[in-house]
Amino acid sequence: MAWLFLKVLLVGVSFLGCLYPLVDFCFSGETRAQKPNFVIILADDMGWGDLGANWAETKDTANLDQMAAEGMRFVDFHAAASTCSPSRAALLTGRLGLRNGVTHNFAVTSVGGLPLNETTLAEVLQQAGYVTGMIGKWHLGHHSSYHPNFRGFDYYFGIPYSHDMGCTDSPGLNLPPCPACPRGERPSRSPDRDCYTDVALPLYENLRIVEQPVNLSGLARRYAEKATQFIRRASASGRPFLLYVGLAHMHVPLTRTPLAADPYAAGLREMDSLVGQIKDTADRTAKGNTFLWFTGDNGPWAQKCELAGSVGPFTGSWQVPQGGSPAKQTTWEGGHRVPAVAYWPGRVPGNVTSAALLSVLDIFPTVVALAGARLPRGRHFDGLDASDVLFGGSQTGHRALFHPNSGAAGEYGALQTVRLERYKAFYVTEGRDERHLDACSSGSEGKSKEKFQIIPDGRSIVDRAGSFSRWSQSLRRECGACAVSRAPPYFQPRRGCCGSCASGSRQCRVPERAAPGQRGSCRRPARHRGGQRLQSRLHTGPCGRSLL
Repeated sequence: MAWLFLKVLLVGVSFLGCLYPLVDFCFSGETRAQKPNFVIILADDMGWGDLGANWAETKDTANLDQMAAEGMRFVDFHAAASTCSPSRAALLTGRLGLRNGVTHNFAVTSVGGLPLNETTLAEVLQQAGYVTGMIGKWHLGHHSSYHPNFRGFDYYFGIPYSHDMGCTDSPGLNLPPCPACPRGERPSRSPDRDCYTDVALPLYENLRIVEQPVNLSGLARRYAEKATQFIRRASASGRPFLLYVGLAHMHVPLTRTPLAADPYAAGLREMDSLVGQIKDTADRTAKGNTFLWFTGDNGPWAQKCELAGSVGPFTGSWQVPQGGSPAKQTTWEGGHRVPAVAYWPGRVPGNVTSAALLSVLDIFPTVVALAGARLPRGRHFDGLDASDVLFGGSQTGHRALFHPNSGAAGEYGALQTVRLERYKAFYVTEGRDERHLDACSSGSEGKSKEKFQIIPDGRSIVDRAGSFSRWSQSLRRECGACAVSRAPPYFQPRRGCCGSCASGSRQCRVPERAAPGQRGSCRRPARHRGGQRLQSRLHTGPCGRSLL
């Protein structure tokens, strides 16, 4: 009870701007030599092919490529969801959205967040003697007890949600472009608008807003300053630390860079420089005892056209010719396969490429094990301890890995694909009134399955030859009685919409049986309370405003 009172008192002191020296480093505890430090960096909307070490066409990630050369690069690493909030909740809990309760993105108007009965990674390490800090995008609830300072982080500096969810005085690059914050009296936002104009984007330091609206052009620099400051102070204190960095890159709006011929490439270089500064600081202050893990929250936002990243070889060879997207929000490979690099000099072997099937879900149990802490009791974790892969040379990760629907079609959070070894089954179940079908049963929904084989060069091909039958029994044994929702086919138009809809407050609709190259028609999006799009038999792919 005394500890709870002290914690509330110290968090309250943050309103005066005094939390940093009083909370983060004042308590004596375990020394740095006894426990490792952890730096987890999560990129936003970064494609698998945006990492130069993954994709030879990318030349803009020199620091990350060097980190991969000195550490371990994962080529079969997956986000736990294909959109922001569910993916971040999974990272901090080690649990899928169906378990932790986060299946949607949180909006500016959301009053809730990551359920309070969920234990975060920061809370576990905090109890194990770690000082904990979070820099960057949170997006797991920004009111009351959902704020990072109440979810295990001693220090917080960042924005509460995506940086396109509020206006700024100097808007970055977006499709369609958004105006600056209005001067004088601010009008309420129309439900038809693609841009947020009623709330200026805030920047928090602990519980205090230190800037509103945020200066986006200087945000990367300030993140780097705060992250390096945290590492230096924590290292000097002798306490082990956890630093979680939620980057704004590569989510739109992108920073306006003068004379940049390719804004996305310029954004990659800015992000890479930020990561390099964090790595260099960790090397100078705690090299050999700091484990740095870099990955992404989901694939690129394909509807943003030239402002979106690269999926590498995961181009959706079956999906794209029919007018669809293989990227963010979808359970196609490009929607959730993300770049990932682990770096720990002297512990993680250098210049190693791992083909183990791993997930963002694995960060929680792996870090907890390395910290010598205990997993919370009374709950099931979907991640695994990847220590054998990191240190023992094992190439064995998950045998089976599930991917939930993240808004492209069907019921939010419902398990929609399953990966089993080299195979991936994609379920698009069609039925009249059935709300759920048993994807692991023997029969009636068979006509609505698409079967995929993951082949060595990484592309996905539709397996229509029936080899699925050779592993279907293993699939049923592996997943037990899993249910998937009735889900119409994905149609998230990519290039076909960008030219026709980007200039107005419209969304693009493509027929369910679109012919290759067929363009969509622009329309105003339907909405319901909370500002999220209504789902229909024809999926409405956004050409403008972010839901993230």
